[in-house]
Amino acid sequence: MLFNIYLFMIIFYVLMSWLPNVRESFIGELLSKLVEPYLTPFRRFIPPLFGTLDISPIIALFVLEFAAGGLKSILHLIF
Repeated sequence: MLFNIYLFMIIFYVLMSWLPNVRESFIGELLSKLVEPYLTPFRRFIPPLFGTLDISPIIALFVLEFAAGGLKSILHLIF
């Protein structure tokens, strides 16, 4: 459940980048504080394509889904 909420927060944050001045709003700044610490390591290792297209959030979402699935499997085995 928490993984899904965080996943939607990342998606919403990425979509906000397409709209001017939305990231400067209260919600934009709040999402930035919550999402950027997770996205920053991916941005360090994955350069933007063609100089402007940042695909690191896509990779970060795949990693988050993979981690959620793994954690769910481990918890299912334990309980």
